[in-house]
Amino acid sequence: MAFAVVAQYRCDPADADTVRDALVRMRALVPSEPANLAYEVHAEVDRPGSFVLYERYTDRAGFEAHRETDHFAELILGTVLPLLTERTVTFARTLDDAGGQNSLPQQ
Repeated sequence: MAFAVVAQYRCDPADADTVRDALVRMRALVPSEPANLAYEVHAEVDRPGSFVLYERYTDRAGFEAHRETDHFAELILGTVLPLLTERTVTFARTLDDAGGQNSLPQQ
């Protein structure tokens, strides 16, 4: 069962280039993580300073390992998060073959 993360980031348009550059650097680094299945970064159309990230990992533990990397500390915690004015993060998991929902640990 894959574990997905959809993050929406918003910053002041004056900070958009800095945030964009950090996210592009992350996009180059994250695929080398063993549990990463996808890491996509998007800029919202007609909304300067707004970004959408879509990430997939083999499981929740893989995502947690991602959060412990040096590049996450430097680029997300050190560069991106301090510049955000708004942030939402949604966690999701793949439905099982029967269409039911597998249990997901509470955060």
